[in-house]
Amino acid sequence: MADTIMIANSLGDYLRARRALVAPAEAGLPTTGRRRVPGLRREEVAELVGLSTDYYVRLEQGRAEHPSDEVLDALSRALRLGSAERAHLHDLARPPRRAGAAAAATGRGEALRPALRQVVEAVPNAPAVIMNDRNDVLAWNRLAAALIADFPNLAPRERNMARRIFLDPDARDIHLDWDEAARTTVGMLRMAAGRRPHDPELVRLIGELSLGSDTFRKLWAGHHVHEKTHGPKHFRHPAVGEVMLNYETFQVPGAAHHLLVIYTAPPGSAAEEALNFLASFACR
Repeated sequence: MADTIMIANSLGDYLRARRALVAPAEAGLPTTGRRRVPGLRREEVAELVGLSTDYYVRLEQGRAEHPSDEVLDALSRALRLGSAERAHLHDLARPPRRAGAAAAATGRGEALRPALRQVVEAVPNAPAVIMNDRNDVLAWNRLAAALIADFPNLAPRERNMARRIFLDPDARDIHLDWDEAARTTVGMLRMAAGRRPHDPELVRLIGELSLGSDTFRKLWAGHHVHEKTHGPKHFRHPAVGEVMLNYETFQVPGAAHHLLVIYTAPPGSAAEEALNFLASFACR
């Protein structure tokens, strides 16, 4: 099942999903007449991009190899794609060869330099983690372990935020913004799958989540993509109650798919008091 799900993450599937989201009026097209499908028709996308309908149909069917950057950028404009969605389109249009991709995935170690672990552990008064684009948490400080999850006492496989969001029965009580967290988590995995469709660990993760969560399957079918950058995060902790934080994400130098995520509280806020309380125990 996992292999089928990854294969479905193709250029044609993505183009169909995205054109279904664009209303004709948004594209400056007439809205009269009956439509059998939502969004734009194939011939309308072709017209907007300046392609023949036959070539666009071949793109959706996977029969047009190596579309140019100019064509992909024109498709991005016609389908009103943002920067993350545009990057995903380019990834899908140029999938890695299976043999090379498998070798790259096998050789792509997740071990962090000791100095990076020390950097995370040294972040004061703010939960901090390093995670990869599969949502594996690779390093954390004590405040992150006190607030988010007891990472030191979890098996490595369980230090995956996607598994915790979709398969942990307590996830909705911990993540008060669960709907948004679920959507963005699936979006991150979609982007990772576009870059590395043959990554065996990613294939297994997506298969496990698809079997274990109806919500994951529905979100996965929507082809939403997300690049983790910054935003609010709303936790509930049994000792301090609701904690509203902001997070900022930083690319880890020398590790293309690793992110440093730091959660902070506004000065003088109840969230800052909650973090200080947790820190008084976590940092003993």
